[in-house]
Amino acid sequence: MKVYFNLFDFSQKVNYKTEVLAGFTVAMTMIPESLSFAILAGLSPLTGLYAAFLMGLITAVFGGRPGMVSGGAGATVIVLIALMQSHGVEYVFAAVALAGVFQILVGIFRLGKFIRLVPQPVMYGFVNGLAIVIFMAQVQQFKVPGGTAWLSGPALWTMLALVVLTILIVIIFPKITKAIPASLVAIIVVSLLVFGFTIDTKTVKDIASISGGFPPFHIPSVPFNIETLQVIFPYSLVMAGVGLIESLLTLNVVDEITGTKGRGNKEAVAQGTANVVNGFFTGMGGCAMIAQSFVNLSAGSRARLSGIIAALTILLIILFGAPIIERVPMAALVGVMMMVAIGTFEWTSLRIINKMPRHDIIVGILVAGITVWLHNLALAVLIGIIISALVFSWESAKRIRARKYTDENGVKHYEIFGPLFFGSVTTFLEKFDVLNDPDKVIIDFKESRVADMSAIDALNKLTERYQKVNKKLHLQHLSEDCRTLLKNAEGVIEVNIMEDPYYRVATDRASG
Repeated sequence: MKVYFNLFDFSQKVNYKTEVLAGFTVAMTMIPESLSFAILAGLSPLTGLYAAFLMGLITAVFGGRPGMVSGGAGATVIVLIALMQSHGVEYVFAAVALAGVFQILVGIFRLGKFIRLVPQPVMYGFVNGLAIVIFMAQVQQFKVPGGTAWLSGPALWTMLALVVLTILIVIIFPKITKAIPASLVAIIVVSLLVFGFTIDTKTVKDIASISGGFPPFHIPSVPFNIETLQVIFPYSLVMAGVGLIESLLTLNVVDEITGTKGRGNKEAVAQGTANVVNGFFTGMGGCAMIAQSFVNLSAGSRARLSGIIAALTILLIILFGAPIIERVPMAALVGVMMMVAIGTFEWTSLRIINKMPRHDIIVGILVAGITVWLHNLALAVLIGIIISALVFSWESAKRIRARKYTDENGVKHYEIFGPLFFGSVTTFLEKFDVLNDPDKVIIDFKESRVADMSAIDALNKLTERYQKVNKKLHLQHLSEDCRTLLKNAEGVIEVNIMEDPYYRVATDRASG
């Protein structure tokens, strides 16, 4: 019998059992990742776990995307490594809090909608690159604890066998029943196998101890002056941007999987609030975690409860359960995360790659490459968007054309098709025969629009060319926004706009 209830979202029914089990599974996968990223940045392991608890709880309760999981993510903590090395952990806490303020402002001013500007090839590259990063991070677990040498001999074969067993359980168990998340079953079975047969293998404790207390309230011990602001401002700004990009892209991916719509601006406010709290409760901050979100969704979660359960589980483990969780074999977690990486990868992008435009293929590969090489998701997405925008501008610039004819009154008409903007002005100007045109020329913009200042400047130059040979140039069928744009530029240009009283509804061709 399924038990349902509503939690903070009265429009959605929630399966209690599924959400609780999904939460436990997510918690198990978040712990080693948060520990690894904290240690990578030179922070205390508990700093990573506190971030997992605080980010997970606050965003689960107040975020704009039920089912999405947030925690101490590597994408944001990597930004803070240089600050940690140069100024210490107190400046890191201050930078995390300030980054949270920036994210709250993004949500308040409803700027989350700009994630819509991310093209699909960039999304493919982002997701595929992240899947490769997740997979490669698991490969690193095949190294000797605390060292750089790879496992060898019996230790390597034991680790491989347990990872393969975990993967097989994750694949096969859903065919038996989906009542319990396969990932959780795999972790429990492999752990019991290791305990029961006292198998010597790498465990969570080999990464770091996870025992501690409740996150303490702590005001960052930094001077509250302009010099401190100058130090932390760039780090906070980049962290806020990276966190929001990864969170909103993850939100879009979860939207596609669930067939529902998340609220980007609400998520931005929740992420920002969580980071502010992190800064004052010794957490390293974070953002949405796409791998854990996939674990959550694959376990059947579609609501907020699983995220709350995951966060509270991490807190209970810190307070009471560390001795047990520290004995969980890393092979079980590695196997689960490898399956997450395989599920994260957009295999569809490979099937349709021969049907995609060449520039889209290049953008997708480039974004994935930067994500894998630099682990900088924000830079990868930004470069992808810029290249896509330039390609779009180039392709749009080539589409502008003009149909020419002379009416019975001897007036030359140029009917323009395609937008007139910075990329198309050169082609646009080449279409006019100023010396051989009659004394009166009309440019018809019914199928075009004046888009920017470069277009206005082009019209001004064209008007001047006709004036120099004592000819009159008129503009016709300008849309209201184009007229406004030209009117605002009256002080620097001179053009002749023909009055067209039938502009809004007429289809008749106007003559001079």
